[in-house]
Amino acid sequence: MKLVLATHNDGKTVEMQHALSHLPVKVLTLKNFPQIEDIPETGTSLLENAFIKAETVFKITGIPSLADDTGLEIKALGGEPGIFSARYAGEKASYEDNCNKVLAKLAQSGSSERSARFRTVIAFVSDNEKLHCEGSVDGEIIEDKIGTYGFGYDPIFFYPKLKKTFAELGKVEKNNVSHRGKALRNFCKIFEKRINHERY
Repeated sequence: MKLVLATHNDGKTVEMQHALSHLPVKVLTLKNFPQIEDIPETGTSLLENAFIKAETVFKITGIPSLADDTGLEIKALGGEPGIFSARYAGEKASYEDNCNKVLAKLAQSGSSERSARFRTVIAFVSDNEKLHCEGSVDGEIIEDKIGTYGFGYDPIFFYPKLKKTFAELGKVEKNNVSHRGKALRNFCKIFEKRINHERY
């Protein structure tokens, strides 16, 4: 069986490939389908956006497709950046731009509240099924960027249980505790049962 990862984000692709590596499937990426351009995320929730991406890629390729949508939800900012996490500082914003905007808005808020949550929704679409899974992790936003691993908001997301930012965690260590890792493990449990029952 083949499975397409419906994302152009290289960081997400690496984490998803690692989490799916034990499954008896051939994992393809959008680099195998250069005709697929960026997919507009027009949904009003992580779930809607994840399905928009998975459904679009499945419609074009005819191959079962897996997408994720992830949001950083910061309490002091009323849940921002949320579904706008990838483009918080603008459509062409860099990871650094987005981190800097979060830090600036927190500084402007004057709040001492630093709690935050990363949340991921995984959506799967095939010709006979749609399913989704979620994963989340709680942490804190620190005042400056620390670490060189990962991507996105990882340098400012501090995980108290390990006393490190996500950008200080290696790939395996991060997948073991992260929002995306949890969502993918939930997906794999369901998907393995489907494979065992020869639904694909």
